[in-house]
Amino acid sequence: MHKIFGYECRRLLLNKFFFGILLIILFYGWQVLSGRTLLGISRTAPFSAWSFGDYLSRMLPLLWIGALFFLTFFTSFRARRTAVLTDAAPAPPLQYALIRCAAAFLGVFLLVLACLAEAAVFYGYCFGWYGWSGLLLPALITLAPPLIFALGSGWFLGRIDPRLIYVWMPVPFLCAVLPLPEATGMLSGSFFTEYPLALEMTDPAFSLPLSVLSFQLILAAAGIAFLLLPALRWERSRPSSILIQ
Repeated sequence: MHKIFGYECRRLLLNKFFFGILLIILFYGWQVLSGRTLLGISRTAPFSAWSFGDYLSRMLPLLWIGALFFLTFFTSFRARRTAVLTDAAPAPPLQYALIRCAAAFLGVFLLVLACLAEAAVFYGYCFGWYGWSGLLLPALITLAPPLIFALGSGWFLGRIDPRLIYVWMPVPFLCAVLPLPEATGMLSGSFFTEYPLALEMTDPAFSLPLSVLSFQLILAAAGIAFLLLPALRWERSRPSSILIQ
């Protein structure tokens, strides 16, 4: 299986799309850091968890699109035709699905790592600041749940119809303009600009309301469920289909 994983990773990462989205992310990220984060967000320091979270929330739509584009390698009509061969193989199809999802996760992880590395270079160059221990948890909470949900829901929709993945790509942009509940603030990007002001303190310590934390956990759980559901359904139906044949 490690050979299949290596093949899928090469197919995802050694192509023009990956390097193209990486350059776009780095260019846009530097614009956000130098034009917005540099000034600090909502009366907080540029290197506070709030300003850093605002930067990540603005990068999230591009990371979301990148994650869904990775899935098109596995859910396109062309990939469906070749999937007939892997479905007939003796190895469990659930393993094939998890390997492909792991390759997509690796691609998304590398894009996220590029965003974090760019911020590290920016903070070190502009402020000589390297205190990252307080920013890792906000980064994990901000990015992991929506990107897990993007991969899971995209995988599920792509199995229904590959074109639905492209319909799903503008979701973060819609969340930013629609009047959504306060609990969805991390997904819409409003949390990091509005909540520090509501605390009525100068540069308050990072904290999360229970509603926001619960929504992030629900996003992650839903993403994992969407990832596993198609493969598990296929696994249950496989023996009966073999008997019919």
